Amino acid sequence: MNWTDERVELLRKLWSEGLSASQIAAQLGGVSRNAVIGKVHRLKLSSRGRATAAPAHKKKASPSASKSASRPAAAHRHVTATVGATALQIQFDAEPVARQHLRPVENVVVPISRRLKLVELTEHTCKWPNGDPLTEDFSFCGNDSKEGGPYCTYHSRVAFQPVAERRRAR
Repeated sequence: MNWTDERVELLRKLWSEGLSASQIAAQLGGVSRNAVIGKVHRLKLSSRGRATAAPAHKKKASPSASKSASRPAAAHRHVTATVGATALQIQFDAEPVARQHLRPVENVVVPISRRLKLVELTEHTCKWPNGDPLTEDFSFCGNDSKEGGPYCTYHSRVAFQPVAERRRAR
């Protein structure tokens, strides 16, 4: 399917009227919803009109209310119109919430790295990586590690969170 100038113009018109990508694809014919979304994205169509819904009428209590109760229920049904592909519109209503630091502040001493190479590591040295592995100055911490663990005391605190703290963060 080729996007002719006429079809692109119709796409622009329908998009500005607030139709969804599925509705536009159905009207254009021979094109999928995803093709419409892709074309809208490539054309950088951001502003959209809103499909208007029928105004909602409030039911008033009146003497004629008993008469209207005998009418079919379909006469009072409200139909809402869909806005369409709102994934293309980014709207932020609330400001982002800053995360709280849950760990208690302690006097933390950052150890001086021994800067060991991979071949110098043993089962008793900290294996915390320093730097970019693709550069020449890449090394490991190399300080004494805790029993059975891969990291020294400081890097263990960085790497592992207590279970209770992980549950609170969810």
